[in-house]
Amino acid sequence: MLRQARIDIPGLLQHVIVRGVARTDIFLDDEDREDFVQRLNRLLAETKTTCSAWALLDNHVHLLLTPTEQPLARFMRRLLTGYAVVFNLRHKRAGHINLCLPPSSSSLSPACGTSAACR
Repeated sequence: MLRQARIDIPGLLQHVIVRGVARTDIFLDDEDREDFVQRLNRLLAETKTTCSAWALLDNHVHLLLTPTEQPLARFMRRLLTGYAVVFNLRHKRAGHINLCLPPSSSSLSPACGTSAACR
């Protein structure tokens, strides 16, 4: 069954989870993590999206995002497509590496890291 589309209202805080396909790792080394964070920071500045907190784990990412000017779907498409292209080139592979999932009511956690660079 397909999930319903995410409510995308400017100014609405959204918890976004990105997991590897079949829960495989989406970060194989620190260079992957650094590329993702740099790409995230560039897009945040370009789109005036606010990131309240983020956490990078080997096989998934948590982001607390508040879009202002650009729909969240467009922001995530740009972030994940760019990351996947570079990841696949670096690791000499092809295909999808991630899948966005909607948050569950218990998925918000104070354990997510915060970053001044993400504000």
